[in-house]
Amino acid sequence: MQRVLTSVTLLGLLVATAAAFAITEYLKLKKSPLYAVQVSAGVAPSLHPQPVLFSPVCHCKTSVARIGLKLRHPDRVKVTIVDSSGRTIATRGSDRLLGAHTPQHFVWDGRTDSGALVRDGVYYAWVQLANARHTFKFANKITVDTKPPEVRSASGLKPVLFAGPGRSVAIRYALGKNEKAHALVYLGNRKVTLGRLTRPSAKIKWNGRLQYRQLPAGRYVLSIGARDLAGNETPAGEREHVTVVLRYIDVTPGRVTVRSGRPFTVHVETASKRYTWRLGHRHGGRRGKRLRLRAPTTPGTYHLVVAVNGHPATAVVQVRAK
Repeated sequence: MQRVLTSVTLLGLLVATAAAFAITEYLKLKKSPLYAVQVSAGVAPSLHPQPVLFSPVCHCKTSVARIGLKLRHPDRVKVTIVDSSGRTIATRGSDRLLGAHTPQHFVWDGRTDSGALVRDGVYYAWVQLANARHTFKFANKITVDTKPPEVRSASGLKPVLFAGPGRSVAIRYALGKNEKAHALVYLGNRKVTLGRLTRPSAKIKWNGRLQYRQLPAGRYVLSIGARDLAGNETPAGEREHVTVVLRYIDVTPGRVTVRSGRPFTVHVETASKRYTWRLGHRHGGRRGKRLRLRAPTTPGTYHLVVAVNGHPATAVVQVRAK
């Protein structure tokens, strides 16, 4: 009798083990009712996986978070945004019936259901399927950041930019500690340059143009700000300012005294390979920084004009009698 009980017990254990194994394998093979899940910043889906970081106040393309998904079977879906402690912050698509195999997305604007702006911090998306009786708790962090980047200092490495092909002026800047942001150069209220690096300190360049258009020679005050990864930009009143003198050609000295008919030399600075000159009735074209000419034979005051692409620079030539 004892042997029979032992055999029955062992047989029961084997059957239970086999059943558990079969159930486990079935669950492994059973496909999830939810697939093609993507959590990203911005209304449009991201082509490359990256941390979800957005600013509800930036008025930019990363002002919202996007939760995209597909269902294997039609179901009623509710998306809940929770904080790090699991407390419900906002609800999207409450029990909305969605079709299968069709891309669906839910947008969260960084606000509670009552419209209040949430605090900066980390949040998560939970997706509840009514028919499947399951709640998927995504581990993807959704970070809300509304603090604009701080620019601590900015300075031009050269005060004068001789504009031309491949020429630019470098501006060194420093952001707040551990700040990851792209530097921005403004001329007035218009952005002219966006930096590629996101280091706390680096250099950014300006080529003397405004949206591919050459600017006249003159003195320009540039504002240096930054845009962080969430989309926040440094406010206008908190940007640093750098003054750059933009020139196309220059001639020194600005005043020359020479006797009539005698040679004299001036220095010409330009980014162009070739420039033109005019003195009295004579004119021509030259290359190089040293311009050597002969003074007119008639005493008087003359203007030596050197120019490149319509941009002139002038020196006064005072010719005295021999």
